[in-house]
Amino acid sequence: MENKRNIRKIPFLFLLMLVSWLPAWAQQGVPVEGVILDGNGETVIGASIVVKGEKNLGTISDLDGRFQLTVPNEKSVLVISYIGMKTQEVKVKPHGTMTITLEDDSEVLEEVVVVGYGQQKKASVVGSITQTTGKVLERTGVTSLGAALTGNLPGVITSASTGMPGEEDPEIIIRTKSSWNNSAPLVLVDGVEREMNSVDISSVASISVLKDASATAVYGVKGANGVILITTKRGQEGKANVQVKANMTAKVPSKLPEKYDAYDTFYLMNNSIEREAAINPAGWGNYTNPEVIHKYRYPANVEEWDRYPNVDWEDYLFKKAAFSYNTSVNVSGGTNVVKYFAAADFTNEGDLFKTFNNGRGYNSGFGYNRINVRSNLDFTLTKTTKFSTNLFGSNAQRKIPWAMADNDASFWASAYKSAPDAMRPIYSNGMWGWYALRDADVPNSARILAESGTEKRTTTKMTTDFILDQDLKFITPGLKFKAMFSMDYTFVEKERGINDMYNNSQRMWIDPETGEIDYQYDPDSGTGLDKVENPIYWTTQPGNADMNSTYRKLYYQLQLDYARTFGKHEVSALGLFSRLKEAQGSVFPIYREDWVFRLTYNYNMRYFMEVNGAYNGSEKFGPNKRFDFFPSVSVGWMLSEENFMKKLKVFDMLKIRASWGRVGDDSYVPAWQRFDMNNRFLYRDQLTNSGNVYMGLVSPSTSPYTFWKTSVLGNPDIAWETVEKRNIGLDYALFGGLIAGSVDVFNDSRTDILIAGSSRAIPSYFGVNPPAINSGKVDSHGYELELRLNKTFANGMRAWLNANMTHAVNKVKFRDDPALKPTYQQAAGHALDQVYSYIDQGNLATWDDVIGSTAWTTDNVNKLPGDYNIVDFNGDGVIDTDDKAPYQYSSIPQNTYSASVGWEWKGFSIYAQFYGVNNVTREVNFPTFRSTAHVAYVEGDYWTPGGTATLPTPRWGTTINEAGNGTRYWYDGSYIRLKNVEISYTFQGDWLKKAGINSARLYLNGDNLYMWTDMPDDRESNTGYSSSDGAYPTVRRFNLGIEINL
Repeated sequence: MENKRNIRKIPFLFLLMLVSWLPAWAQQGVPVEGVILDGNGETVIGASIVVKGEKNLGTISDLDGRFQLTVPNEKSVLVISYIGMKTQEVKVKPHGTMTITLEDDSEVLEEVVVVGYGQQKKASVVGSITQTTGKVLERTGVTSLGAALTGNLPGVITSASTGMPGEEDPEIIIRTKSSWNNSAPLVLVDGVEREMNSVDISSVASISVLKDASATAVYGVKGANGVILITTKRGQEGKANVQVKANMTAKVPSKLPEKYDAYDTFYLMNNSIEREAAINPAGWGNYTNPEVIHKYRYPANVEEWDRYPNVDWEDYLFKKAAFSYNTSVNVSGGTNVVKYFAAADFTNEGDLFKTFNNGRGYNSGFGYNRINVRSNLDFTLTKTTKFSTNLFGSNAQRKIPWAMADNDASFWASAYKSAPDAMRPIYSNGMWGWYALRDADVPNSARILAESGTEKRTTTKMTTDFILDQDLKFITPGLKFKAMFSMDYTFVEKERGINDMYNNSQRMWIDPETGEIDYQYDPDSGTGLDKVENPIYWTTQPGNADMNSTYRKLYYQLQLDYARTFGKHEVSALGLFSRLKEAQGSVFPIYREDWVFRLTYNYNMRYFMEVNGAYNGSEKFGPNKRFDFFPSVSVGWMLSEENFMKKLKVFDMLKIRASWGRVGDDSYVPAWQRFDMNNRFLYRDQLTNSGNVYMGLVSPSTSPYTFWKTSVLGNPDIAWETVEKRNIGLDYALFGGLIAGSVDVFNDSRTDILIAGSSRAIPSYFGVNPPAINSGKVDSHGYELELRLNKTFANGMRAWLNANMTHAVNKVKFRDDPALKPTYQQAAGHALDQVYSYIDQGNLATWDDVIGSTAWTTDNVNKLPGDYNIVDFNGDGVIDTDDKAPYQYSSIPQNTYSASVGWEWKGFSIYAQFYGVNNVTREVNFPTFRSTAHVAYVEGDYWTPGGTATLPTPRWGTTINEAGNGTRYWYDGSYIRLKNVEISYTFQGDWLKKAGINSARLYLNGDNLYMWTDMPDDRESNTGYSSSDGAYPTVRRFNLGIEINL
């Protein structure tokens, strides 16, 4: 009901905002309309259209490049302008739609790219930077901005692992990992470090990804893993432009490991018992008669239905589809005094779990609601002074079971590992099911969820930026000053809802062999009374502030810019000082200070050079190591501007660039762990005043008093991790924009990587954990390819293709491995997160093979024909842990691929994106008959004498050594995914204008539609949950939406 009330509020919000702008639409004169295109036929968003001689009469092009305007008369002239394109003057055409193509200024050399602390002409950029727009990301059909990046930016690797509402953001790395510590990129929203997950896609203007040292050096220590710059939309001079967008999403569970039903499981179990009979004749006692097996699939009555259950847990727990809703509205426009962009959006994510009636008056489950409000204002105070504000607020509420822990997998465990015959989730008498034999291994997730209570955790965020831009041309032309002051606050409320912990209902199990009922709780030993079947003892809780999650940040920066053109020479310079103070909970604040400079030079848009430097300070290091200087330099050569190249008339643009730089990093842990005192002040010893000291074999054996003692040893020489980055790139455009793209080759070397004391090769008799040390080293290298094809035909039809590929590998050079550890098991010489496994080489085909095989350390007598033949990797005559060897690849893909194709014509648009990875290995560990439970997974064909299948038949009554599994549960993690498909049509015409609507776009799109893979599920990584616990299912999305421009 609460969600429905929230949804009903949205139309009133729209109505209020729309009505407030009605006066701006009331104009008289001659109506004209048109569409703005660039040289490639792409629509231009946000182009300024102003009536010549009437500065206050104008508009901007909408998301489809279209505009409508009422001009004074038929002789009026429109002035169309856009950053990076030549301004044009066009006489109006009162009838029909005007098509206006803007030419790229200086042959695409003036296109602007967002870089660190500013913007640069694309042609003059000599760093490795990739950029996309919010319009491109909106086609993905997802609500998570992180998920929308998948495949749209070369070098950005995303790995999704859960579909839980509000928790769908993937893990993101840029190019590859180069440290076993934190590898997450720096994310900035409008120039300030902030989380990505609260940004609504409809408010995004552009996203830039900075990858090499030249691009990231100005961010110093925090940019070592790459930088993602998110720029939100701003207003443009012209009349108010209102955009309303709403969509409804159907979410369908994607792919879980497939299990056999009870009927097939028992036949497989019988087969295993027969196979093991020679070494386990007692197993015949578990052999199931085919007549009994038949009853599991075809029960004759209710009694047999209860006694012989055959539950499809995935179908029982999850709906066929859950629904989500997203609605947004934004208003932009302005005058020569003030420009504005205001937006509000609402997101509601539905739950895949079915609702189970617990008879207690409440429904448990999962859900997510979020409301965002954003206001970006630009005030022109004087001709040389501009003041801007960015105000943002977000209120997000997650619905979860009461006090759910981050790694609690019990709510979906049955879908992954509960046997179909274990129990009825609810028996015919209405009592919850319970598997008496192994309740811990075979849970009833329906009961756990239904009686788990319900908690609402609310996260409220407020961010504020105040920016002053001052032109100092009165001192010298080209000199500007910028100051920014930002404050961020985050408040978290938890434990609001229904606490129903420890109020377990009575549960039962029917023994299929005897038909007898076994209850979980016996009668009370004191009173002799039976257990209350459904105790309704829950209490409501008003909610508590999570003080440990309360976050506050104070950030300010002072920036001086200089840019001048002297004939064919262009120079620019930047000097910046910034200081950050942030804290969470009751910890001491974290401080960081940065001094940054940048110098750029280009001659005649032909030869380019850029020098960057950052002098960074971090509190994590001692006084002598706290500050360090990190430089970078890059050069570029625009070959297409040379006379000998112009004669070819093939290249629109051809540029070679190269960069080198050294960047520091102090982010040893993920961002959410940075406030933990164990991860700070590593240069100091830490003391504790608790516990006792062991005094030996005396009485008492411990000291009768406590005292201060050293608990953690510090290292005064702890310092920065340092990354030396090298990049060579080529940018090209040919045949009038028909073909374009880029090639990048990179090589990074990270040194002084922090090795935690517990991971150092120091003998245990040292007494305590040794201090951390900077001694690790990792090298990484690879390349990126990008190709863009764009063709506009004479009839206005446009077709395009964007494809990119990234190849990136890494190798550990040093990680303080123990000297006596086998070389092949040492981290050095292998990739980060390299998979290690016992290696299988074929099968033991006969008893002779079994007898002659290398012995396991345990369970060797349980070997059978058909088992894997495990390689004695070190040749010592026994299979033990020293035989684990590098297998296949790491858990990070070496290669990622993406291809997007599209077609547009007369309002119709079709778009599809494919995304894939390979050279990656992932563990999915769901053993058949685990812990003697009757659960069997569809793995493929099993080994038979003389057959071609190699997979050993699962064991039922006997156990095998861990080594016997070989590589069974390691999967080739490669996949190709049909990531997105969208079909849309844009309506325009007089019938819409009469309703006050410029255009309306109706679209149908889908996300994660199909996947080609050998993996048993479609999780891209095991992040957050282990390989044997599963996760809240990932989903396929089907969206139906409408976008209206007023």
